Formats: sequence, C-alpha cells, structure tokens
Amino acid sequence: MLEQIVQILKDVRARTPLVQAITNYVTINDCANILICFGASPAMCEAAEEVEEFAGVISSLYINLGTLTEEQHRAAVLAARKASEYGRPIVLDPVACGAISRKKEVSLELLDNARISVIKGNAGEIKSLAGWAGKVRGVDSLDDGEGAVEACQSLALQYRTVVAMTGKTDIITDGRRTCLVDNGSDMLSLITGSGCMAGALVAATVAVADDRVISAAAALAAMGVAAESAAEAAGALPGTFRIKLFDAIYLLTESEIRRRGLVGWL
Repeated sequence: MLEQIVQILKDVRARTPLVQAITNYVTINDCANILICFGASPAMCEAAEEVEEFAGVISSLYINLGTLTEEQHRAAVLAARKASEYGRPIVLDPVACGAISRKKEVSLELLDNARISVIKGNAGEIKSLAGWAGKVRGVDSLDDGEGAVEACQSLALQYRTVVAMTGKTDIITDGRRTCLVDNGSDMLSLITGSGCMAGALVAATVAVADDRVISAAAALAAMGVAAESAAEAAGALPGTFRIKLFDAIYLLTESEIRRRGLVGWL
C-alpha cells in the first residue's frame, strides 16, 4: 500500500488539484497553507452566490463545519449538490457534531442531499453520526476508542461512503475494507487546526485517486509522517512545531513515506 500512497502524493504535486474549502474561520489560513505546501491549490470560496458556478472548475470540495454560520450552511448545501452533479469528490468534516445538535443536523442534511466521498472526523464525531454514544468536549473527542472500527464501518455502509476517523491510530474504511495509519505525534494536539488541515489534505488526495480508502489513507499518512518529522525538529515547542509542520509537508519525500509509513489493512 505504501507504493500506492507514494504515487498518490506524486500525483497531487504533478496535477495541483484545485480544492475548494468551505471551512472554519479559526483555521482557514492553516488549511490554505497546508494545501499549498502539499502541492494542491486552495480556493476558500464560500459565497452562496458563487459556489454553484465554481463547482464546475474545482477538483474537489472540502466542507468543515467548525464555525458554521448560516451563510456557510447555505453555501455548503448548494456547493455539495452542484459538486455531486459534476461528479467532484466531497470531503465532509462534521466538527463538533457530537456536542452541538445543529452541527449534526447539517451533517445529516449534507449526507442525505449530496454524494459525500469521505467523512473525516474524530471518534466522538464519527460515533455521533453513526448513532453510537461518543464522549466529546466541544470540538475535541474524549472517546477511548472502544467500538471505533465498528462505528466507522457502520457509518460507511449506511451512506456508501468512506469514513476516516482520526486519533492515535487513524481508521479508514468503506465498510468492507479497513486500513489503519499509526503515524503521528502528540504535538498535533497542542496546536489549533491539525484536524482541519488533515481534512483539507484528504480533499487533495481524493481529487487525484479514485480509490477513496487508499487516497484518504495517503493524506493521513502524509500528515502523520510530517508531524513526526516536525516534532523532531521542534523539540517540545508547539509554536515551532506548527511552523515546522508546514515545512515537513512541503519537504515530504517518497523515501520518507517508505521509511516511516505505518499503514496496513486490518
């Protein structure tokens, strides 16, 4: 699988996919910059009057509900419907849907009215959408991971999509095939936006590869390997780590993925 992941990362850099992001205001700049460092082209287009026209030129769509305004809600629904008509892959990041009922309602609205390619979230968010009990605190998951694989598989089968649950071990599944990514660093929990950036990278990889399980795994493996490298360079300094993370994504090599990548089928 590592060779497939390497090829996907090469394809992102070769093809520079245009990723539209309707995302939260806390981390919008981080998402844009991580996409550029990864080799993609970000477009933070969220005006409801523009998104349907824009859907015709994008490579993929990333929807993040972190700071969901009514304007973003309207834009997300319009963009997702039109992107589905054009056959563009869509990544949904249902931030805090386990803690705020409106976020869950909007997530389900999008799942019911568009073809979502990947749902990317933490354990609390994924379990909430799957109808399982999950422990959350705001946007953070307090879940211990029990039943995580089963919840991911259940949600993936229900909506015929791929589910990517991030955590100490990332779980990626379409309900039948399940892979695990064991790369990452505890430093990711000390900066804002690590989950949002990971979701943006998933939107870049699904734009260049039809196999959504492997392409989502490629993005999370890249994020995890880069985080490990950044943590080594930053020591215990979260501010330095944040900057080094962008550098590590930019400098990520095929050999580093082959050497560090901890990815396999369950």
